[in-house]
Amino acid sequence: MPVIGFLHSGSPGPFAHLVAAFREGLRDTGYVEGQNVALDFRWAEGQYDLLPTLAADLVRRQVAVIVSGGGMPAALAAKSVTRTIPIVFNGGGDPVKQGLVASLNRPGGNVTGVNVFTAALGGKRLGLLRDLVPNTTLVAVLLNTNNPNTSSQLTELQEAARALGQPIHISKATTERDVDAAFASFTEIRPDAMLVAADPFLYSRRNQIVRLAARQGLPALYEQREFVLAGGLVSYGTNLAYGYRQVGLYAGRILNGENPAELPVVQSTKFELVINLRTAKALGLVVPSVLLSHADEVIE
Repeated sequence: MPVIGFLHSGSPGPFAHLVAAFREGLRDTGYVEGQNVALDFRWAEGQYDLLPTLAADLVRRQVAVIVSGGGMPAALAAKSVTRTIPIVFNGGGDPVKQGLVASLNRPGGNVTGVNVFTAALGGKRLGLLRDLVPNTTLVAVLLNTNNPNTSSQLTELQEAARALGQPIHISKATTERDVDAAFASFTEIRPDAMLVAADPFLYSRRNQIVRLAARQGLPALYEQREFVLAGGLVSYGTNLAYGYRQVGLYAGRILNGENPAELPVVQSTKFELVINLRTAKALGLVVPSVLLSHADEVIE
């Protein structure tokens, strides 16, 4: 029975529904866990420095395929320890610029996957937040500085903020306690709105973040719809479940004999705008009709 190694920078609980989407993709290629394929999970629990060690464990296990999730750091860690075992990634960023693949159409090595652009939408999200909360004097930005993609995200946000003439305040959170401390500091700096950066750790703390934002009456824009389903105001980003399902499809196709070097990197080009009108009403916000008309999902 072939074994798929599943390497992820996050934690199992918050990503369980995405693992389910991955299993659906596998099933569509004829593979069912426990029947004709085994899954071996390695979770970094938000500790990015553990990823290379966890990836090396999977190599020693001699898995048939390594699947990586929770951003590009997991894929880069896997590639750093093997150039022969096929790797299928799901993450945001530029896989060519980061050295994962030679090109999107013909990856050329042992790596292919799905690019979901989660880390490259900060400027667009900031603009949407200003549309939703006009005359904003200060936007708080919550980000995880342990994420290797933070530098590029921050640069993009700062450039977008300068172009819009929008002051922003950077709040760093790498632990659950940091998230609480960041919100406690908002009582002093008094932001009008908040933007939560794309990050697996922050995604895993979505219930905590949404609860604290509601407690402070703070309008916030998030990267994924799961924040809005948890009671958040609005999200804009790609559908992560689609990406994980596609990763499952690619993993199954590789087990069936296809070469990752010839499987094009999937570009997730559909971006979802999800708005929670119940939350908007609780915050005393009137959502512009133009945003409602462009929304992919409105929770009433």
